[in-house]
Amino acid sequence: MCRALYKSWGRYEQIGLDADRIPHEAIESSIGGNAYQHSKVNQWTTNVVEQTLSQLTKLGKPFKYIVSCVIMQKNGAGLHTASSCFWDTTSDGSCTVRWENKTMYCIVSTFGLAI
Repeated sequence: MCRALYKSWGRYEQIGLDADRIPHEAIESSIGGNAYQHSKVNQWTTNVVEQTLSQLTKLGKPFKYIVSCVIMQKNGAGLHTASSCFWDTTSDGSCTVRWENKTMYCIVSTFGLAI
């Protein structure tokens, strides 16, 4: 969850809540209970990103959104990610959602930039 990041959304705290909920829903509807299949990863990542972006846009808030998705097979390998932003901390924010099942990890990062 992104509770620690809600403050970074300033007066748009609800967007922070939605940026946590919406990717979870997109992951569940796109990947659900499937086992990792290399041939499906491109389709899954595209679906997760497009569904997340579509649902955030439907909120009708004055934001531009950036959404990224990583799907990785659970095989004991490590994965480290980082991002940095130069923005207005009173109105812009980010949220990273980590989801997993028995065979894979899915990490979705969402950035909202006030217009």
